Amino acid sequence: MSDTTKKFTRRDVLKVGAAAAVGASALGARRAAAQTSTCSGLGAIEAFPTSPLILQPFTDPLPVPRAARPVPADVVGTWANRPGPGIGQQDCDGGTHQLWPSSLPAEYSNTPNVYQIKLQVGRHSFSSSPVRTLVGYTDAKGNVIPAGTVVAKLPDSTIYGFNGTFPGPMINAVYGQANIVRFENHLDENPENLDRGDFGDPNLGFLTHLHNGHTASESDGNPHHRPEAYSPGQWYDALYLNWPAGSDDAEKQSTLWFHDHREGHTGANVYKGMVGLYPIYDPKLDPGDETQGLRIPGVKTLNADGTFDVDYDQFLALYDCRLDDGATPHQDFHNGCGEYHPQNWGKSYFRHFPNHGFVGDVFTVNGTAYPVMQVKRRSYRLRFLGASISRCYEIQFMRSSGGPKAAVALGYGGNELQGQYRLPDGVPCMKMTQIATGGGLLPRALDRSSIEVWPAMRPQMVIDFSRYADGSPTKKGDVIWMVDIMKMGDGRKPETGTRFSLDPNYKVPMMKIVIGDDAPDNSSIQVGKALRPAPVVPSNWQSLPQRTFELQRGGFGGEIQWLINGHPFELSVPLARVKQGAAEVWTIKNGGGGWTHPMHLHQEEHTVLLRNGKPATSVLGHQDDSGKDDVIALDPSETVVVYRKFRSFKGKYVAHCHNLAHEDHAMMFGWTLE
Repeated sequence: MSDTTKKFTRRDVLKVGAAAAVGASALGARRAAAQTSTCSGLGAIEAFPTSPLILQPFTDPLPVPRAARPVPADVVGTWANRPGPGIGQQDCDGGTHQLWPSSLPAEYSNTPNVYQIKLQVGRHSFSSSPVRTLVGYTDAKGNVIPAGTVVAKLPDSTIYGFNGTFPGPMINAVYGQANIVRFENHLDENPENLDRGDFGDPNLGFLTHLHNGHTASESDGNPHHRPEAYSPGQWYDALYLNWPAGSDDAEKQSTLWFHDHREGHTGANVYKGMVGLYPIYDPKLDPGDETQGLRIPGVKTLNADGTFDVDYDQFLALYDCRLDDGATPHQDFHNGCGEYHPQNWGKSYFRHFPNHGFVGDVFTVNGTAYPVMQVKRRSYRLRFLGASISRCYEIQFMRSSGGPKAAVALGYGGNELQGQYRLPDGVPCMKMTQIATGGGLLPRALDRSSIEVWPAMRPQMVIDFSRYADGSPTKKGDVIWMVDIMKMGDGRKPETGTRFSLDPNYKVPMMKIVIGDDAPDNSSIQVGKALRPAPVVPSNWQSLPQRTFELQRGGFGGEIQWLINGHPFELSVPLARVKQGAAEVWTIKNGGGGWTHPMHLHQEEHTVLLRNGKPATSVLGHQDDSGKDDVIALDPSETVVVYRKFRSFKGKYVAHCHNLAHEDHAMMFGWTLE
């Protein structure tokens, strides 16, 4: 970044006016440096392709992540830049870790495991099914391809992934054992000469954030601490101490994930594949062994290197995408002149839509469109992850005698084609017991008829696949459908859902579940079961320091479409300075009536106190506010009051909307822990 760039402030933006805001502000200058197209800066054409119809859904198996393995110590010992606590050992630029496990209480003092994750270019197949075009187009050779053309298989999409896969590796972490993750940038390498498409950071940078990790700022992977991304050839060591805030067992978390956080390109990089999984187990209450602790479903298998896998404990990453139809223009603030790219037909399509956000019409689970999950007749722990850019889901489990029908065959068109399939006679059939949110275990297990999964949210449910909600037993070969009932035509806000109004015709089957053989089940989770102490909030919380942050629609033009307290994200304008060890009350206001915002606060999770002035747990659909979380689901015009405490680390952090189209267009603020 040049000295000139560093000196620009919001005042400079206001001086030059809205038309030149992007080019004048520090944020705009950083992004302008990453724009390569001769047409960049023209604005975004908000048009969505209609993806080819997947003709044989619910045939590909659900990918089941297994535990990544650490690098053997003798191999790490040969590295030229070995991880360690010394000055300059944290990254390629000479960073240093704030804390090393040896300085922690004995229970958490250990030698970190070391994982190596390479950011790599790779191939990804969303489906092995034949497909049919729903939109006619002219291919790259000038041939007219009419609607209705059947193609044997989609072409592979090009991804930028952790170790070149999507989702990336799953690290099974445990409290009391620290992990170092060496992230290395190899995105300049493309041995297969894959077409990179026209989205993703054009400078091939990355910045990895462990979402909701209780993590020092130098390992947090946020653009306030490090404004520039790690470029090809560069690396950094993220130290995940797996140590709860204040050494307090009540602060232990349960499901984390890691994803890219490159300023201005977070959505594009996440959409392009930068998603990894990080469940974290508590050896006291939640060891991954259903015969111990709280007896949450899970059967642990130990590996020779000390890692472990847990059967019946299943990650379900929800992600929607668009596949190029060859007839939709390519143009946003970063590249494209409005031209068509028929050579990309059937490959993933993305645009930097700053206003409504980006939603897909193909729904995937763990990177596979409409997969099949084989289950035993027993209880499962399901860890949902909202890995979409903008889409909010509401999940139910249903039975159906008629099965899925293609939406186009039912006469639907336009936005009603989203999800591609409907389950017209679907009827809810399974009980769900919620045990956790993104902030970890709830105080008590909750009965839920459905569960909302907004971007970055991670609710956990226990489902007993041996019996239906009415108590009748399941049988081998029975089929259950995981269904989305929350319609969202664009990234603005959900249009239908249990909390406001349901569309009885909107039942999108996302996954087929087939009941298999009986299996032993030693788990024991019932509605109302005590899981861990409720979050402690001081009785005098109203006298604590108070801050208010209002999320607003912007007026600067260009890419600066969103504001917080009147500011777009700028490094020189942190909106809060907090003292280490302090406790504060933050009020988050959704200042517009037209959008929902999943607001994510880095560093330590929060406890919701009030929603629109009412006790949080009394609000319909938000009974899980009884626990802690890191993402606030803000309905249009909603105001939420949260309690936060700040321990252990110092440094620069951010808070932002996790509708990544909003974050990338300035709905983020920096704050500093001093």
